[in-house]
Amino acid sequence: MNALITGGSRGIGAAAVRLFTSKGWNTAFTYLNSEREALALEEQIGSSAFAFRADAASRKETENFVRAARARFGPEDLLICNAGISYCGLFQTMKEEDWDRVIDVNLKGAANACMAVIPSMVQRKAGCILLVSSMWGLAGASCEAAYSASKAGLIGLGKALAKELGPSGIRVNCIAPGIIDTRMNAEYDDSARECMMEMTPLGRFGTAEEIAETMLFLAQSGFITGQVISPNGGFVI
Repeated sequence: MNALITGGSRGIGAAAVRLFTSKGWNTAFTYLNSEREALALEEQIGSSAFAFRADAASRKETENFVRAARARFGPEDLLICNAGISYCGLFQTMKEEDWDRVIDVNLKGAANACMAVIPSMVQRKAGCILLVSSMWGLAGASCEAAYSASKAGLIGLGKALAKELGPSGIRVNCIAPGIIDTRMNAEYDDSARECMMEMTPLGRFGTAEEIAETMLFLAQSGFITGQVISPNGGFVI
C-alpha cells in the first residue's frame, strides 16, 4: 500500500509517516522549510519513506511530487492532505498577502493534491483521501479567521468530494483535530495552555500520534466516507 502525505516532516505529518511505514506502507511526503527534519525522518525510516520538497500552494510542485512518488512506489492508495500554516491576529489588521497565503496553503493546497491524484484513483476505482481540518473549522477561533475559514473550507471540500467520488469507489473524510501538542501550538504561553487544558474535558492536549492513529483507522475503514472525525478531547462537542 502506498500513501502520499503533504506536510510530513514534523508534527502530525511526521507521526503519520512513522505510523504508516511501521504498518508496512510505502509513504512519500512533502516538506517545504523543514529540510533537516524531513531528510532525518527519511533516513531513520529507510527505503519505505520518500521525502520531496514541494510548496502545497503550487499546483506544479504538487504534481511533480505525485509523479516522483509514483516513480518510486507506484500508484497511490491514500492521500493525506496535512500541509498547513496558521496566522494569529485581529482580522481587521490582517494583510491581504497573509490571508492569501493561509488560504493558498491550507485550502488550495489540498485541492491541488486532490486534483493530482483523483484521475488515477477514478481510473482504478479505488482510493482514500483524508483532509486534515481543525476543530476551529467546526467552531471558529477568535483572531484566527483565515485559519478557521480555510479549515471550514476543507470540510466542505471533503463532503462534496465524498459525494462526487463515491460512485468511483473513492472515500473522502476529514479529520478535525483539537489542540495538539505540536510546534504550531508552541506559541501559546503557559497561562494560555493552562486555560485551554481547563476548557478540554479530558484535561490535556492531544498528541500527534493520536491523530495519526485516527488517520490509520479512517484509511482502513471501507464504509466510512463524507464524515468529519474530530479528536479534540471534548473541547468541541
